[in-house]
Amino acid sequence: MTSSENKPQNENNSPGRLRAFAFAFCGIAEAWKSELHLQIQTVIAIVVIAMGIWLRITLVEWSLITLAISLVLTAELINTAIEKTLDRISDEIHPLTKSAKDIAAGAVLLSACGSVIIGLFVFLPRLLELFC
Repeated sequence: MTSSENKPQNENNSPGRLRAFAFAFCGIAEAWKSELHLQIQTVIAIVVIAMGIWLRITLVEWSLITLAISLVLTAELINTAIEKTLDRISDEIHPLTKSAKDIAAGAVLLSACGSVIIGLFVFLPRLLELFC
């Protein structure tokens, strides 16, 4: 048997990769439809992007803002996945289930706080210069 015969058939399958991207986008859309916090965070991200355009932030600042936005949205998606998985496993409110959900929510909170700090570093000096 040659090494090419040992490869999984979908390893180099472009339609399979496209399907994986479609599943990922469907997951994001599903979370966005069902999760109010993700909707709020998306609106905040749009406002932050608009502020960045308005205040003409630098490329480095755009990089920080992009990282902050993606971190918060990713944390929220992971939190949602954890909550849905735990809800599927059992309706019982078990102490470990509560702990896992609280820890996942804590990750979202930490990423949001970090993003606020980045936003203050980027936007506050420009806003003070503009209005003071």
